Amino acid sequence: MCKPKVALTTVKMAAGDEQHAAGEVLRALARHLNCLNEDNKSTRKRAIEQIKRETVDKGLSSCVLQEVFSALLKPLLKCLSDPNEGCRETAIAVITEFIRCVPKPEESLPYLMPCLAVRLGEKEIREPAEELRLSAMEMLTLTVEVCGKHLAPYLSDMMNILQRTIVDPFPDVKRESCRCTVKFSDSVSDHFHMQAESLVKPLMQTISHQHSRVRVSVIEATRAVIHHGTGKNVDDVLSHMAQRLFDDSPQVRKAVTAVVGDWLLHMRDRYSYFRKLIPLLLSSVNDEIPEIRLLAADLWRQVGAQWEKENENELKDKMDFLLTPPEFYPPGVERPGLGCRELVIRNLGSLLPAIGNDINDWLVPTRVRTSQLLSVLLLHAEDHSTQHLQPLLATIYRACTDTERDVANNCLAAAKLLGTFVPPAVFLKLLLDHVTSPCSSSHPWTPLMVLTAVLAGCSKPLLKPHLEQIANTLAQPDVCQEYQQVMYLEQLLACVDVLLRQCESDCGSVSLQLLQVLVTVQSLSTDTDLSEKALESAQCLCKVQDLDSVMDLYRQHMAQLLDWLSASVNTWSSYSPQRLQLHVVVTQSGPVIGEFVSQLMPLLHRCLQPDKDAEMRLRVFTMLAKLLLDAPNTLDSQGRFRDESEKFLCDVLLPNLVWHAGRTAAAVRTSAISCLLALLHGGAITPGMLLCLEEKLRPRVLSALDEDSAMGRLLACRSVSTILRLIGDSLHPDALNKIYPELLKRLDDSSGDVRGVALQALDKWLSSLNKDYDPQLLAPHLQLLFQQLLLHMDDPDSAVQDQVFDILKKGSSVHPALLQKEVEAVRDKHRSPLYCERLLQHIGSLSTDMAADCPE
Repeated sequence: MCKPKVALTTVKMAAGDEQHAAGEVLRALARHLNCLNEDNKSTRKRAIEQIKRETVDKGLSSCVLQEVFSALLKPLLKCLSDPNEGCRETAIAVITEFIRCVPKPEESLPYLMPCLAVRLGEKEIREPAEELRLSAMEMLTLTVEVCGKHLAPYLSDMMNILQRTIVDPFPDVKRESCRCTVKFSDSVSDHFHMQAESLVKPLMQTISHQHSRVRVSVIEATRAVIHHGTGKNVDDVLSHMAQRLFDDSPQVRKAVTAVVGDWLLHMRDRYSYFRKLIPLLLSSVNDEIPEIRLLAADLWRQVGAQWEKENENELKDKMDFLLTPPEFYPPGVERPGLGCRELVIRNLGSLLPAIGNDINDWLVPTRVRTSQLLSVLLLHAEDHSTQHLQPLLATIYRACTDTERDVANNCLAAAKLLGTFVPPAVFLKLLLDHVTSPCSSSHPWTPLMVLTAVLAGCSKPLLKPHLEQIANTLAQPDVCQEYQQVMYLEQLLACVDVLLRQCESDCGSVSLQLLQVLVTVQSLSTDTDLSEKALESAQCLCKVQDLDSVMDLYRQHMAQLLDWLSASVNTWSSYSPQRLQLHVVVTQSGPVIGEFVSQLMPLLHRCLQPDKDAEMRLRVFTMLAKLLLDAPNTLDSQGRFRDESEKFLCDVLLPNLVWHAGRTAAAVRTSAISCLLALLHGGAITPGMLLCLEEKLRPRVLSALDEDSAMGRLLACRSVSTILRLIGDSLHPDALNKIYPELLKRLDDSSGDVRGVALQALDKWLSSLNKDYDPQLLAPHLQLLFQQLLLHMDDPDSAVQDQVFDILKKGSSVHPALLQKEVEAVRDKHRSPLYCERLLQHIGSLSTDMAADCPE
């Protein structure tokens, strides 16, 4: 029974000793306390330093320090207003050490907090020194740590201080204020919500500070303010937090991710803000920094698992039956948990309008992040995206026109997910209508681009029943022939390629439609690379059908292709894509076209009638000329063109050689005569057939010798020369006598090339004189020919002189006496008599030889 009394007595003695010790210390400090009121700043500073050495630096017991601190607090707080910066600095350091060491620092709060509120919480900054404001804030943070809930009565003072210091000009003060805010909100969480709203504005003013460490501190402070607040200010901070997701600093983005994840997990009213917070967290799933991606993914899994647990009764059926992934789930992709999927599904309708708005933002990073987020959302929504297909397609269409390729590519990845999860019958109903009638005239290719991506995500078994519908749509004239932009044709080709990749051998059933599209792409493209890609696609179409070459592909569909082209031939013009399609078909099919000449010729006959578009006829004749030059490997590969050549010559070529006024008509005649020349050179018409048509052909060809175009005259001369080479020795003398006068006219042509070819034709004419041609009877014709040729012996061009000389030498064998007479008549008039002398010598030697061969 005596022990408690002894203990109590011992305590009282100890307390008395501590009070005595404290009194001794205070008596020792009395002089220094008096010095604090001196006018000399050095004296005041030395006094404060001495107080520090005699108290906190001396290692006194905590109880003694508590007594001393209670006595020294007011004088020391007064020093916080000292004009001398050194005095204020030392005073802050002394008070800080006292707060750290004393057992009951909360006893100082009635005096400390009002003083700090005056120094730091006024509108005007009372403390001019940045370093001292930082020290004072560090002291306040320490006070919050050691006093905790005892600060609740001073909520208003603390809020005033934090409102000012968070926007302090000194970055370190901002950071320390944010740190203090976090600790204070945790310490007085039961009371903090009453004035938490007052910190939102200064925090949002500071969240975009140029120092990344300040931004990180503000984000962490914002988490605490919202978490311990009323929840009414979430909307005020979300836009600012969203902007920090685009911050250049990874640490800032990581802080935002962590804060948003914390809100989704722990904020009291989080269910009300799921639709606003989920996009922020999911945006970090695609961050460029792996650490942030992993953090976001982990937090999102926790959010989903927590929500799933909280709503277990509601999700019971789905948890039991919908745990296996869909049959054609994207390979290599981890399926999100049920809770995560349900959260997205339930909020997708409210998220899509915001996605559609942000995809058009003027800032590129915003558009890129939004496009990435769209893919993440669709991966979670799976087949539930079907009900939102219309707005989703509208958003993706707009994104495909973005100048930033990352935006378009991300949205195309989202479109591929639509193909994976949405039934083909549903997405094709919308997409094919959009392909047929694009919403945007400036970007008509966007529906095709999206269709390609969607088809790429769709599986072969699901796509096969709709293959014909897709191919028929692509082959429609309004789709494949309406636009000639390279971008449009590229997307059209991409659609064909994706069908070939996805369906492979099943594409055999729509081979004709796909070939029509490929032919159209090649015909309309002005880009050689695109044309080569289209040809590669045609080879791929052959491969999936086990065909050896593109020619086999054309052989398989040539009849249908020609019928396809013939259906519109009456409406063709120079701008019609069908004319270009015909060019691709007949040039790429090679010898195969020779198997279908009987079907091709009526088509050519209809499009080359004189009443058809002149420029269109010109282009077709040019194409035919190239084919006819290599007739054995093209049109006449099977020897069938010869059966059609007479009709072609009479019904197609000759009507187009009839003269009509105008440059365009002249150009058509030139192209027709080039086609005739190719026909003669290519061997597609036999000499016998040509001889039968000579009377019809000769007048048209001879009239072409007077064309205004030098090229027309040149081609006409070559045609005459070729005709003489082929059937000249079979022509009647009357027919021959109608040819040479026209050739003689061309010897005065302004074009040297025409004159040269005309001389070659005259040479062929002389070689064509057969036994039926009587030189004596027809001497006047020969006389005119010799006279005109002798005139051109004086040509300034020595090459012409030599050519004329050779022709006259050949003419001397026809009627030497007549030629000798004509030469002697003009010998003295020539500027180059040497040619006349040589010619007379040649005639003399020829006469001698003839006399030797015919003795009396």
